[in-house]
Amino acid sequence: MSTQNTAASAASSSNRIQQHRRYLMCRPEHFTVTYSINPWMEPDRPTDTAKAVAQWEELYNAYLSLGHEVELIDQVPGLPDMVYTANGGFVIDGKALGVKFRVEERRGEEQPFMDWFAANGFDVVVPQEVQEGEGDFLLVGDTILAGTGFRSVGDSHREIAEVFGREVVSLTLTDPRFYHLDTAIAVLDPVEGPGGVEKANIAYLPGAFDEASRRILEERYPDAILVSDEDGDVFGLNSASDGLNVFISPRAHGFERQLRERGYNPVLVDLSELLLGGGGIKCCTLELRGAR
Repeated sequence: MSTQNTAASAASSSNRIQQHRRYLMCRPEHFTVTYSINPWMEPDRPTDTAKAVAQWEELYNAYLSLGHEVELIDQVPGLPDMVYTANGGFVIDGKALGVKFRVEERRGEEQPFMDWFAANGFDVVVPQEVQEGEGDFLLVGDTILAGTGFRSVGDSHREIAEVFGREVVSLTLTDPRFYHLDTAIAVLDPVEGPGGVEKANIAYLPGAFDEASRRILEERYPDAILVSDEDGDVFGLNSASDGLNVFISPRAHGFERQLRERGYNPVLVDLSELLLGGGGIKCCTLELRGAR
């Protein structure tokens, strides 16, 4: 982490508004790669659990140092991908929709996440359709962008619209390296700010989507940051934002410049060890909206 100390100066020189966030994270005490369910995972490549924990702690401390709250769920032995808490559910207004994983290797995570939500005051909805939580569902303003193509099925988009009563916009991913929506889109601006709802905006990787989805994104978000393939390839878009501070990979150099030009403050956090499992900053971060 190398740029959080510039947050105050960035705030004074732009109209970006930092919003308080509450996140759910999972310390990767049992992280390893013993199977392959995405192109990033190579079981024959050694992993370093201690390094993964140290990098994860950099992200955890970065959130706390900027005033955000972080709740923790204990990692279950034998479930190394629990560190990617974004896939554990989708939460709005105190209601938590659980997940139903497509891949067998992750199905053991479903109940622990729903149990955690219930124990912490959330109204839990058990899903009927295959979907992988905030990995494929992103709240942008009042709209839910919903991904499909590799993990979450199209019927889950109908289900999430019914559960939350929000507009859902379906987007199709076409590159297997970007198998979840949160690897190809970053939500940058606050959902709500002083004086009412702020204009929501995003950054995205055009090459990760089919032509119809690109047209939708162009029409809805004409001011979006278009990120290069080089920055996408290092999971630059798998990032979290509080409206001012954007937590990104230190290898996404072009994206970092683009963010600074728009008045954001990039906070660089290296999660290269966790990328060996196919996840980055956003994958390790589930936003908790409502309930205590």
